[in-house]
Amino acid sequence: MSVRYPRPLRPTDRVGVTSPSSGVPKELQGRLDVAIREVEAQGYEVVVGRCMSGDGHVSAPAAERAAELMAMLTDPGIRAVVPPWGGETAIDLLPLLDWDRLREAEPTWLVGFSDMSTVMTPFTLLTGTATVHGNNLMDTPYRVPEGLLSWLDIVSAPAGHRFTQIPPGCHRATGWDDYRTRPDVRTLTLDTPGGWTRLDGEGDVEAEGRLIGGCIETLCNLTGSGFLDVSAFARAESPQGLLVYVEAGGDDAFDICRNLHGMRLAGFFDTANAILVGRTAAPGTASLTQHEAVLDALGSLNVPIIADVECGHVPPYLPIVNGARGRVVHTATRSELTQTLD
Repeated sequence: MSVRYPRPLRPTDRVGVTSPSSGVPKELQGRLDVAIREVEAQGYEVVVGRCMSGDGHVSAPAAERAAELMAMLTDPGIRAVVPPWGGETAIDLLPLLDWDRLREAEPTWLVGFSDMSTVMTPFTLLTGTATVHGNNLMDTPYRVPEGLLSWLDIVSAPAGHRFTQIPPGCHRATGWDDYRTRPDVRTLTLDTPGGWTRLDGEGDVEAEGRLIGGCIETLCNLTGSGFLDVSAFARAESPQGLLVYVEAGGDDAFDICRNLHGMRLAGFFDTANAILVGRTAAPGTASLTQHEAVLDALGSLNVPIIADVECGHVPPYLPIVNGARGRVVHTATRSELTQTLD
């Protein structure tokens, strides 16, 4: 099995919108409408599924969400699938998806982050299909800071495309925009300076490998299962090693420390040439910061660990393609992640 890249989106292509995890409450429908119009403004037709309800913690029963996601991912007329956002329990979809059928279908872009990691990372590992860990649909209207890209830029890029992203040097300290009162907000509030941080020591970092990763709180529940065999993926697709990225959504430092220890024991980081850790607003404790939690769990791996990367729950967003060839550079004067779609 080799990494499969869906063909790039072209004008008039269809983009499917469904909620494999949490749906959209009625009071946030205005933001959903703005986000859909943003995709349509790029020349695409948007197809909205039935599993979109925000009345509960999931948009519909698991069987219905799985069936709708399967239908979109195997419909040759739909070229990309993107959720409004993540959620909490997309894990219930995994045994209901027809993985053989997904392997045989023409590849379709699957986009998102947070709880979408629960589906996207296994999708790449089990079918070889590249996925985009990046903005969700509700984030799409935001103007992209200089140095970064939108998921729309990536899914429309040609085969073999190489692109480099650099940190913009600032991020949002706390909170989220209120889509109830400002459904059309397009400017990210990036009010705090800061760049990438090497956690494991000093010196320049330059490492390569195929990219794989996602949200710690959701992926940790898959360790030891057949849905998260990163070592097998590395043996087949990247025997020279991987660039593994992780990010904490909201759990405190003790939980993140335990979860990362468990992921390490299950082999998630065994083939990592470097580890990228997303910037987080998740709390530390009186005796353990989020950075210290990462070092406690992963410092013994003796590979470079770069934190505060824009690949998590703190805006802005640096999209990462699961399965792409990656090269990370971090020095005193330069930080960048280059990805190649081959």
